[in-house]
Amino acid sequence: MRNRWLIALAAIGIHISIGSVYAWSVLTRPIMAEMGITLSETTGVFSTAILFLGITTCFLGNFVEKIGPKKSGLLSTLFFGLAMFGTYLAISWHNLPLIYLCYGALGGVGIGIGYMAPVSTLIRYFPHNRGLATGLAIMGFGFATLFAGPTMQQVTASFGIAENFLIMGTLYVAVMLAASLYLKPPVDGEARVHAKMQVETGPTAADALKTWQFASLWWVFFVNIACGIALFALAAPMAQDVIGMDAGSAAAMVGLIGLFNGGGRFIWSTVSDYIGRGRMYALFFLMEMVAFWQLGNTRDIFLFQAMIFLITSCSGGGFSVMPAYLTDLFGTRLLGAVHGRMLTAWAAAGIVGPMLVSWLRAQTGGYTVPLLFFAGCFVLNFIIALVLQRFGIARAAARFHAAA
Repeated sequence: MRNRWLIALAAIGIHISIGSVYAWSVLTRPIMAEMGITLSETTGVFSTAILFLGITTCFLGNFVEKIGPKKSGLLSTLFFGLAMFGTYLAISWHNLPLIYLCYGALGGVGIGIGYMAPVSTLIRYFPHNRGLATGLAIMGFGFATLFAGPTMQQVTASFGIAENFLIMGTLYVAVMLAASLYLKPPVDGEARVHAKMQVETGPTAADALKTWQFASLWWVFFVNIACGIALFALAAPMAQDVIGMDAGSAAAMVGLIGLFNGGGRFIWSTVSDYIGRGRMYALFFLMEMVAFWQLGNTRDIFLFQAMIFLITSCSGGGFSVMPAYLTDLFGTRLLGAVHGRMLTAWAAAGIVGPMLVSWLRAQTGGYTVPLLFFAGCFVLNFIIALVLQRFGIARAAARFHAAA
């Protein structure tokens, strides 16, 4: 049996590698300068990667669960490695469609598979601390920008933008390869007994998708991500326009967002082991409701940054608590498939969030209305979370135990 803490380290290794996609903005200007393309053409590569991430998690969740974490991790390594090395060639050849194909399409597939690969396995190693397990697995994705951002900036400055993908790609492939080879489901002891129990009582993926609990969770997950991504897009310019921060201070604040994003994924998911997943989500939405309301009305620099960091931690925490919540509702049977379908909310939010906030700001000429609109969205999310807490888990358990 593998050491479960090393399994957690392997999961972090995969996620901190594929999570480098969130540092894409660091590479935007160098790519534009090297290839002579527009900002929208460059940022479109990132949007394409997130789109293919969602498509992958939707359609390959069952496949990832079937082949197991080691083969899934290796497949993720293959696709992500091809994406990085292919992007090196594409930039060297000044071929924009090839960048979209490599980093956007192949990279998105690699990120989607890698995101799912270790999660359900790690939960089985921590049957009584599912929140801790998912926090450990997904924490790396949030922390990735802390490492990837400054490292890629330095590598690009020293060697060039194309060479950045070659060098960082080599590093990421090495880390992901070692991590994937160590991944293995538990085969004995308490973890095995627990996993077997979940397989016997859990529903199929198709059954889970037909429940009102899944639909409700998808919606609140979508809103949480959409509002979070929109805020990340607003954070730096809003800090300068509304609060009067200089560009350097605003950039430093954005850098700290990665710290709170990763920290929130671990801390809040661990807290959920003690207070329950339903209460944790209700607390998320209550805090975000207040925080967005305050952001829409404050001109205080300390309160402004505190609310930004609070929302960031809740947004990250929403990602890490979700697999444990799905396990509470539906067991570990085909968790990868169920979780994969849930992650389609991420792809949808990645498109809707930035578009919505841009439209609202253009219509109103400021930031106040978009922020207050987001606060209103979390009022509805809070109500749904309370209903899920009161009725969701008990009714799901009664239904699937009866079916078993």
